This record gives sequence, C-alpha cells and structure tokens, in this order.
Amino acid sequence: MSRIGKLPVAIPKGVTVDINKNQVTVKGPKGQLSRDFLPEINLAQEDGQIVVTRNNEHRTHRAKHGLTRALLNNMIVGVSTGFQRQLEIEGVGYRAAVEGKKLVLNVGYSHPVVIEPPEGISFDVPDRAGRQLIISGTDKELVGEISARIRRVRPPEPYKGKGIRYAGEQIRRKAGKAGKAK
Repeated sequence: MSRIGKLPVAIPKGVTVDINKNQVTVKGPKGQLSRDFLPEINLAQEDGQIVVTRNNEHRTHRAKHGLTRALLNNMIVGVSTGFQRQLEIEGVGYRAAVEGKKLVLNVGYSHPVVIEPPEGISFDVPDRAGRQLIISGTDKELVGEISARIRRVRPPEPYKGKGIRYAGEQIRRKAGKAGKAK
C-alpha cells in the first residue's frame, strides 16, 4: 500500500468537497477547484476526511494512488489557505512593478516584459525597490508554473548572479575570466 496514499485527507472547516464518480470539486474561502481523477482510484468521504483507495495492485494504479491523494490534499489546502511563491530580482536597474493586475519586469532588455496573470493568480511587489515578487493563488501547480515562467524571463547567471531567482535559491558562481578573484 502506498504510504502517502493510505493517509486520509482531512477536510478543514469552511471547505466543502463534492465527489461525483471520478470528478472532485472543492469549494472554500479562497475559491473553487475542480479536477478529474482516474476511475481506477476510489474516493470516499468519511467522518470529515477523504479516503483514497485503489481497485487492484497493478503497477500504474499503485503509482497513481499516492499522486491522487497528494493532488486532492493540494486542492483542499489551496482553497483554504492558498499557495504562494516568492522570487527575488538581483541586478542593477532590475525591478518589478504591478500595474493593475499585470506584472511589469524591467530586467535589462530594451523593453519592459509584461506578464498577464491567468485567472486565480495574483502578483504582489511588497518593497518599493521592486526587488521581491510574490505570486499567490489557490492552484499549487499553476503558481509553480507561473513562477517558473517568470524566472525564465531572466534566469540567474553564474558570473555576477544577476537575474530572477526563487527566494533562498543558491546560485553556483563561477570565477570568471582567468580565475579572477575579487
């Protein structure tokens, strides 16, 4: 049995879960998420928690058992508390700003890069210098994808460390021309 899959998913107060065969809809204070799961994986709501089981011991079903439970848990956490990802911008003149709902990045190109948020995602730049960026939303997968897309605009380079990086990310630095030391 899957170690992750056999753990029940607790449903917090204020969150409602509707299971219709293999489609699950989760509603909470932050919003609503819906997802289709494999018909081979059984979902049952018992005593304020959801239990995930599988029909047989086939290899692919065993693999999907823990995945289904993790995705379901992420949906419940997303609609109750939400997810956020923090990015840091490093470099002279590099900054981010929020105009309306759009994110405007000035990261060394001849033009500003404008990123339109998909539905359910919001951008926030907490400091005035525009060096930090917070992406938040209810869908963990979408928050991670948008964060990666923003990071790809100007990934951190190994010589001076300029670029957009995740908060706490360590960048491997190179010595540079002829091993010049600072």
